[in-house]
Amino acid sequence: MKQINGEIFKTMLISGANHLYNNYPEVDALNVFPVPDGDTGMNMNLTMQSGAKEISNRNDTDIYTITKVFSRGLLMGARGNSGVITSQIFRGIAEGLKDKKTVDALELSEAFVSGKNVAYKAVIKPVEGTILTVIREASDELSHRVTKDMTIEEAFSILLTEARESLKRTPNLLPVLKEVGVVDSGGAGLVKILEGMNSALHGEFIDKNEATVVETKGAAQVAADDEYEEFGYCTEFIMRLGPDSVKKVFQKNRFTSVLNSHGNSLVVVQDDDIVKVHVHTMNPGNILSYAQNFGEFIKIKIENMTEQHNEIIFNEQNKNSNEKSAAAKLNNAPLSAPKNKPLKEYALIATSSGEGVDEYFNELNVDYIVSGGQTMNPSTQDFLTAIEKVNAKNVFILPNNGNIILAANQAKDVLADKVNVIVIPSKTIMQGIVSAMNFSNDFDVETNTANMTEALSSVKSGAVTFAIKDSEINGVSVHKDEFMAIKESKDIIASYDSKIVALKELVKSLIDEDSSILTILTGEDITEEEFNEVSEYFNETYKDIDCDIRSGKQPVYSFIVGVE
Repeated sequence: MKQINGEIFKTMLISGANHLYNNYPEVDALNVFPVPDGDTGMNMNLTMQSGAKEISNRNDTDIYTITKVFSRGLLMGARGNSGVITSQIFRGIAEGLKDKKTVDALELSEAFVSGKNVAYKAVIKPVEGTILTVIREASDELSHRVTKDMTIEEAFSILLTEARESLKRTPNLLPVLKEVGVVDSGGAGLVKILEGMNSALHGEFIDKNEATVVETKGAAQVAADDEYEEFGYCTEFIMRLGPDSVKKVFQKNRFTSVLNSHGNSLVVVQDDDIVKVHVHTMNPGNILSYAQNFGEFIKIKIENMTEQHNEIIFNEQNKNSNEKSAAAKLNNAPLSAPKNKPLKEYALIATSSGEGVDEYFNELNVDYIVSGGQTMNPSTQDFLTAIEKVNAKNVFILPNNGNIILAANQAKDVLADKVNVIVIPSKTIMQGIVSAMNFSNDFDVETNTANMTEALSSVKSGAVTFAIKDSEINGVSVHKDEFMAIKESKDIIASYDSKIVALKELVKSLIDEDSSILTILTGEDITEEEFNEVSEYFNETYKDIDCDIRSGKQPVYSFIVGVE
C-alpha cells in the first residue's frame, strides 16, 4: 500500500506493544551486569502498555491523532531510561506526523527521523551502542533509500532490517557488551516493537501471549498495589473538553478542588483539550456527572476497591509473612491537599525501596516516598502523583537511581508552568540520604539546590548483591549465586561465596584516610545473627570512624554502603 491512516497505524502500534510484552523477559536477560535487577524489558513493556491502553478504544482515522495520544500515554507511563527514551522516540514521531491524516513512505521516513532527533535531545550525554544508535541508524538508512513511490511495506522493511543490523553492531560500539557477549537490551526492545508493527502491517496482528500474562502477574501487581489504600471506587477517566458553545469553560484549579472535595488520591493531568483523571471516591456517579459539564468522556474505568481488598485478604489470609512493602509506606504519605489549603514553600520526594530505608528518609523529613528502585522503576506518572500530593511551591526530587533520573525530569517538564520542580541527580540511595541531610527550610531554592547537589560527591557508595549468571566484567570473574561487591553501581571489584566477606572487602575498598562516617543498610535477607556479626565487626575494626549500621530491609541488595 502507498499510504496508511490512523486505523492502520493504531493496529501496528498495539501489535508492537504486544510483541514486546510477549518477549520482554528475553530483553531483560540481555542485561550486561549479572545482578537480579535487569529490568530494561519490563520498563519498556510497561511504558508501551501505557501507550497501547490509551489508543485501544480510539476510533480516530487520522494518523497524527492516534500517534499523539499514544505518545502521551507513553509519557505518563514511562519507566527507567529505556522507557523514557522510547517515549521520546514516539513523541518525535508524533511531531513529525503533525496535522497529517495519512502518510506515504516518504512522510513516514521523515517522522522516524524526527523520532530519532527528539530522543537524542532528551539525553544529556547520548551513548552509542544503545537504543539511540538503533533508532538513528535505522531511520537514517530509511531516509537515504526511501522514494515517493515506495510502498509502506517496502519502507518499513528497510527500517526493520537496518534496526536488526544496527542491534547486531552494538557490541562493537560498547566494549562491555562485547566482553559479556550480548547486544544492547534497549535496542533489542525497540527491535521487538518494530517487528510487531511490521507484522500488523502485513496483516499478521500479534496478540498478547496469555502465558506471559500469568508469569508477569506478580510484577504487574507491584504497580497495582499502589492504587488501593482507600476503599470505595478507583475511578479513572479521560475526557475531551468542549466545545465551549455547549460545555462550561474548564478551569483546572477549580475542577481539581471540586473533585478533591469528593475523594482523595486525586491526579488531574491536562494536555490541550484532553483531561485525564484518577480519583478514589465513594460516589463515582457524582464525579462523572460534574466532569461531564466540561466535556465528553473518551474512556471510563471504575473498580470496586473494597471487593478487591476483601478478595486479596481472603487469598492471603493463610500466608505467614513479615514483609511490609514500600508501597504500604507510600500509601501513608499525605493525600492531595484539602480545598484551599495553602501551598508549602518546600517539599522533598525520594525514591526508596525497603521499610528501613523509607524510615531513614522519613527521619530526614522527606515528605513523600515514591516506591521503587532497581527492580521496579517508578513511572513519570508516579512522580506526577507525588508532586500533586505534596502541595508545595518548590519540590526537590531525589531519584536515587541513575535509571530513574530521566522519568523524574520528564515529570518536571510536564509541570514546568505549575510547580518549581528540582531534580537532584542522585544515583544511589546513599547519595539521596546525604543530599537530604543538606536540605534546610531556612535556605532559598538556589542555596538548597547547590548544597544538595554538592553533597552527592561527598559520599562513596557501594552494594552487595548476588549474581544471577556466570559472567566476566572488566576482568573480574563472577559465578552464579556468588555475592558481588559493587562500587558506585557498576564497578564490580570482586565476587565471593559469602555476602559478609563481600561486604568487608567492599568497605575496605571505599575507606581511606579521609573517611569519617560509614553507613551500612542491611537487606531483607539478613538475619539477626548476621546483623549482629556485621555490627560487631565494623565497630571493632573501624574504631576511628563513626559507624551507623541499621536495618534497611531493602530487596535485591544484601547491603547498601556509604562512606563519607
